[in-house]
Amino acid sequence: MQYISASPQDTAALGECMGRCLKGGTIICLQGDLGAGKTILTQGIARGLKIEGAITSPTFTIMNVHSGAYELYHFDLYRLEWEEQLEDVGFDEYIAGDGISIIEWSDKFPGRMPETALWLNIVVLDEE
Repeated sequence: MQYISASPQDTAALGECMGRCLKGGTIICLQGDLGAGKTILTQGIARGLKIEGAITSPTFTIMNVHSGAYELYHFDLYRLEWEEQLEDVGFDEYIAGDGISIIEWSDKFPGRMPETALWLNIVVLDEE
């Protein structure tokens, strides 16, 4: 399936629609270059899950937890260098739970992602 977003607002609206449809235990793996819109999509999903407050990329903390209709576990694996570092943040325990897991830069450790995960690749088609 392919979706072409015309703007960051369009990407957030897509995420919000997705967030309203997600069920507990869903795992979303996001791929895309820096600035492609992974966090914007996540912000929209959070809105769809009735999560209030700022949603920022957990680049330095690796994982943020947000509460709403479901717990949202927002991972950013960009700064991790070794697969073993996932254990330091309790990765397996979180993704095995009833919350919604969104994993930015999941393509760094594809072997650790569950087979049931939904993979989304975000590509910038035009810089404008």
